[in-house]
Amino acid sequence: MSDAQLSRGQIERLLEVGRTLVSELDLEVLLSQVIEAARDLTGARYAALGVLDSDKQGLERFVYLGIDEETRRRIGPLPQGRGVLGELISHPEPLRLDEVSAHPRSYGFPAGHPDMRTFLGVPITVRGEAWGNLYLTEKAGGQPFEEVDERLVTVLAEWAAVAVENARLHGGLERRQAELERAVRGLETSAALARAGAAGMEADRLGRLIAKRGRDLVRARRFLLLLPEGEGLSVAAAAGEGAPLELEGTRISPEEPMLAEALRNPTPRGFAVGERAELSLGGLGVGAKAALLAPLDFRSGERGLLVALDPLAGARFETDDERLFESFAASAVTTLSTARAAEAEKLRLALDASEQERRRWARELHDETLQELGALQVIVEAMGDAGVPARAGELLQRAADHIDRGVKNLEGLITELRPATLDELGVGPAVGTLVDRVGEISGLAIEAELELEHERREPAERLAAELESAIYRLVQEGLNNVVKHASAAAVYLRIVEEDGVVEVTVRDDGDGFDPASAGGGFGLVGMRERVALVGGSLAIDSEPGRGTELRAELPSRLGRQASGPPPPAGGQSSER
Repeated sequence: MSDAQLSRGQIERLLEVGRTLVSELDLEVLLSQVIEAARDLTGARYAALGVLDSDKQGLERFVYLGIDEETRRRIGPLPQGRGVLGELISHPEPLRLDEVSAHPRSYGFPAGHPDMRTFLGVPITVRGEAWGNLYLTEKAGGQPFEEVDERLVTVLAEWAAVAVENARLHGGLERRQAELERAVRGLETSAALARAGAAGMEADRLGRLIAKRGRDLVRARRFLLLLPEGEGLSVAAAAGEGAPLELEGTRISPEEPMLAEALRNPTPRGFAVGERAELSLGGLGVGAKAALLAPLDFRSGERGLLVALDPLAGARFETDDERLFESFAASAVTTLSTARAAEAEKLRLALDASEQERRRWARELHDETLQELGALQVIVEAMGDAGVPARAGELLQRAADHIDRGVKNLEGLITELRPATLDELGVGPAVGTLVDRVGEISGLAIEAELELEHERREPAERLAAELESAIYRLVQEGLNNVVKHASAAAVYLRIVEEDGVVEVTVRDDGDGFDPASAGGGFGLVGMRERVALVGGSLAIDSEPGRGTELRAELPSRLGRQASGPPPPAGGQSSER
């Protein structure tokens, strides 16, 4: 074909289209421009572009022009590359037909499809590989497509191939740039957490930093940090729109469907719902259209969750967000674990210092004050036996009674501070003495069941001092609460060691209370801290009018100490 066969308008339009296509870097826009140009150049009524699938056996996309949406709905599913359309897939070379139905591979059109007779198909080849096909039907005036039309569309297909390659390269560069930006954001976030952890930031402040940084990282409207507390989860930190600080401390059940599913998965899990539905988070009053949850796996075996709600852009979180979130979760759990370990060590040192101070005061009160009172009691009794006048004898007897009460009160205080039995004989005898004393003073009926496996062995063994102290203080605080707050008549105490676990139960028949509203009252904070330090768990079961049950499980294999009294600095003599 010579240039004379092309109209001036066609040549100018072809050049214009070429310039436009090679400068367009958005693939979606490019596809629309190609089929519009093909229809304009040839005068076809209908135009389409089919993009081949990865196997080059069918069409994965089909972009069309000339058919309205109502007709499109009547036709049904888009073409997959069968019939005449499939001929260009099998044989990627231009195909012109004056009558589509006459082609051997034609098997008609679906119901509702417009009549189409004339046809022109041209393949689009990118870097020598079939990429897609241009399809044109129904040339204006009912005329068949001519060779000039084929040449025009062939040149257009070549322009389109160059433009597609440019768009793909540009898209790849944009994706790599976006990936690099995400990686930089992730590194900056991880570095910020690492710096905060290294600086010794408190766990509460660190949690808020994690929530703020996590929200910024995945560009979410709201963000929650859920950490294990007892048998459930608690909101440790909240950030963003509609996530007020008042949410912090709110408990939530891990059985909530979305949370339960996320906790079962080892990697981040995305959720999305329809326009009129909302994801719910267990009555927190925080709803969302989309959510991204990542588990936090602590070395203790506990699991928390990072929860991002509603992306700032788009209807749902993308796969790239999930990968970024997974890396962030690993940094967050490492930083949190380090901070919690540091705080636990501080608490352990503080409790150890407290126990040492208790020992010192108990020893000094016993060795000095109690001994002085004992000597004074002996003197008063001797004076009463020395034949003094009756009035003086009465006064001496009253003095002796006061001294005796003072001695007993001081002995009780010494036992409260640090019982010698705990250091010298172990937790079993110490708890037994405590039960006798509390029952005598309060009048409570205390039924005690003590079965400590290590004490029955030959030779007898001792639990680690830290564990013995935790058990004793737990029972002591539990009994004190019953005496002070429960108005109970009876208490059941059970301490059983079995299969490497010490189970401690203190149950009363008193007034009961609401654990959720107790906060840090009744010594609950101190009990939880002691139990957590030895790797145990604590549960409080109570409600008004139904009594209270305190249950703790503590691992007994924390190391053993030899049976017998501790070194001289560890306690006081039991003799008075």
